Amino acid sequence: MFYRQAALAAALVSLTCFAQASCGSAFCSVNTSFDVQGAWTEQGARFGLRYEYINLDQPRSGSAKVGVGRILRHHDEVDTINRNWLASLDYAFDATWGVAVTAPFVDRNHFHIHNHGGGLVPERWSFAEPGDVRVLGRYHFTEPPASGEVFQGSGLNFGLKLPTGRTGVRNSGGDVAERSLQPGTGTTDALIGAYYTRALPLADLSFFAQGLFQAPLNSRADYRPGRRLSLDAGLRHQTTESIALMLQVNALFRSRDSGLQAEPADSGGRAWYLSPGFSYSVNRDLQVYGFLQLPLYQYVNGVQLTASKAAVVGVSAKF
Repeated sequence: MFYRQAALAAALVSLTCFAQASCGSAFCSVNTSFDVQGAWTEQGARFGLRYEYINLDQPRSGSAKVGVGRILRHHDEVDTINRNWLASLDYAFDATWGVAVTAPFVDRNHFHIHNHGGGLVPERWSFAEPGDVRVLGRYHFTEPPASGEVFQGSGLNFGLKLPTGRTGVRNSGGDVAERSLQPGTGTTDALIGAYYTRALPLADLSFFAQGLFQAPLNSRADYRPGRRLSLDAGLRHQTTESIALMLQVNALFRSRDSGLQAEPADSGGRAWYLSPGFSYSVNRDLQVYGFLQLPLYQYVNGVQLTASKAAVVGVSAKF
């Protein structure tokens, strides 16, 4: 019984693009994998759809908030609004092996002021484009527990981020957006991680921890994104038969981008977030959820845009 409610943190990659970047491209780092939601873990296919809203409107240097243009740059970042849709399809072959495919759709509006020849030139980009697809396999070490035993388990995640998103999006004036703003990086990235979960002594309470490392295997058009390490830990309490309360701590560490088209001085950093949320089971095969992500600590290299909060809502279903 508890096996269906345990937080395995294995079904999907934690969707963890930095919620801060030189231009403000972002995905929320909340972990909404199927098993973290406690929906199911048995063999079969599952579909998930997640929506994120992230308004990056606060320039930051190091850990301090700064005003727009206070620290002179080639262009002064003002704000970026990210509205992301992420569709995921997961298939468990058995209790040990599974694979998940995640396809993002990025709706992004970006505004910065170009410092050109002593003048201030406002520049905007607005686009809605498919992003980079991720394919993540998993291997689970632990079989379901026998009746009366305490559930605990661990496993490995491994896969690739594929260069399916465009890298040459332009604005109405014909200007190409900076590479960190584009819907795709143009690179193939390796993904490797591990997870652990177990039931806690308090009834209907479970715990999970997961780490995922992402590293580009190549560069594209003089651009190579920085390596990423995401760490997630959380609690899930089944308060009623249908409602569960969840609390996560999400950490993200990112190295600088590199290449002639990169902005190494204004890329990379680290951040910690607190993410309270809930899930509601409509029935055994259909679940909705929501999270609010709040920053505990944010540090960026150079000057980058950050957000004071982010929101995530989604639905997951078995078929």
